[in-house]
Amino acid sequence: MATTGFQIPVLAVVGPGLIGGSVAAALKQAGCVQRVLGVSRQASTLAQALQLGLIDEAVDLETAAQQADVIVLATPVGATRALLEQIKPHLRPDTLITDVGSTKVDVVQTALEVLGDQAAQFVPGHPIAGAEKAGPEAAFAELYRKRVVILTPHKENTAAAKNQIIRLWEQCGARVLLMSADEHDRVLASISHVPHFLSAVFMWQVASAADADVRLHVAGSGFRDFTRIAAGSPEVWRDIFLSNRAAVLAELKQVREAFEQAEMALLESDGSALYEFLEKAALARRLWASRSGLE
Repeated sequence: MATTGFQIPVLAVVGPGLIGGSVAAALKQAGCVQRVLGVSRQASTLAQALQLGLIDEAVDLETAAQQADVIVLATPVGATRALLEQIKPHLRPDTLITDVGSTKVDVVQTALEVLGDQAAQFVPGHPIAGAEKAGPEAAFAELYRKRVVILTPHKENTAAAKNQIIRLWEQCGARVLLMSADEHDRVLASISHVPHFLSAVFMWQVASAADADVRLHVAGSGFRDFTRIAAGSPEVWRDIFLSNRAAVLAELKQVREAFEQAEMALLESDGSALYEFLEKAALARRLWASRSGLE
């Protein structure tokens, strides 16, 4: 991949696991980063990231803030405030910070509050990519290839700062989409957060049944596909649900209304209404799959 002159002399990745490690791997593969610093609260994570070549040096957060040209926060959203508070006293005036968090309204507000007159250096982001596996060993350079990355710039961001982070993600092979933090959280509640919530609730219900062992023994591919995302990190998803609580609750209300509509058709043995409900869902899913290439 051509670098088109884009260079990051020193990149710091806070949390070099699947998401952060894949950013480092992609930028290294693109040849546009000279040195990658890794920061983690887990020594084992840093050791693995070093061994795999995702990072070049393990450092503490203070050192990363002092040396990095770009800092990527690849941590649960609940850790954002504490990390920014630690970074601020050591933050160079030309260093940019971005994140990969799944919620944005709270992250933007936190950045404005904590960084103050340096808030322009923080450009919020969210790559729409991931996997069930976690940790540095799961990271790979192609994770973001042809995937969408959403940036939600705030009022303090300069055009230069936005463009730098856009180019970072483009070098990872991603397609960058700009939207407001409010719109991001509303949309992601629908197509990411609530699906995980429903998958987790269903998995909890099955696992709590008296005959759970029998059910799981005969479960097939449909069950596997529907519950796959329930295996995600409880820490990460707890933070996401709490951070985007209002939007998730609003979306759940609409899901409940749709559920009641389908349930009523079944309760009344209304085959026509049930068929129409299922047909609309099936056609919408097939159309989305054909357009997105994710069948």
